[in-house]
Amino acid sequence: MGDKITTVTITQIKSPIGRPRDQRATLKGLGLNKINRTSVLRDTPSARGMIAKVRHLVRVDEII
Repeated sequence: MGDKITTVTITQIKSPIGRPRDQRATLKGLGLNKINRTSVLRDTPSARGMIAKVRHLVRVDEII
């Protein structure tokens, strides 16, 4: 059969106000722009790198 696609659910928990421009852009790239907004992404190395960059602004809810 096929490989099971793993996903990561992330939620923005802090505001990007006062943060560097690249961190705000990373949040937009993750599909987040408001506090408590949730986004579901495929678990890829690029998504993991983006999450690591803004780990202080987001919460990783689950990995399926």
